[in-house]
Amino acid sequence: MTATQERPRVVFDCMVFLQGAARLHSPSGLCLLLAEHGVIELCVSVDVLREIADVLRRPRVRAKFPSLTADVVEEFMRALNRMTTLFPDVPHEISFSRDPKDEPYLNLVLRAQAHYLVSRDKDLLGLNIVNDSTGEKLRHRCPQLQILEPVSFIAALKEEPRA
Repeated sequence: MTATQERPRVVFDCMVFLQGAARLHSPSGLCLLLAEHGVIELCVSVDVLREIADVLRRPRVRAKFPSLTADVVEEFMRALNRMTTLFPDVPHEISFSRDPKDEPYLNLVLRAQAHYLVSRDKDLLGLNIVNDSTGEKLRHRCPQLQILEPVSFIAALKEEPRA
């Protein structure tokens, strides 16, 4: 991306949202702040929002992260609606046999023509391997795409030229 282009389009997987909501001062929390401050264009779909809401409301997740009260989760979901770009119609173009639950994120990447997919998921991060057929399809359709974990994503943004 060059300095004359718009904000980078970014897709976060569900764990980045969860970790960011539960720990505001974590790398995932900093990723969310980038969206809140308009540094990035954070892209979501109906399926992604549904999964985030479901995961944040699970009793097991709430037991692990007591800060995720019902009120906090509801405010977090409202904030996501304000600070994200919703892609309501995301066609299913990629199947991912290693982890079909990751397909909504991969299909959103294609629909949004994302510059970054931010994840801690080893299956998604593994798509950087050239000989992976799903990774090849992503690179063909989104040649600008970088798949990074949160710390590397933050570092990559710091190195991007600014307008």
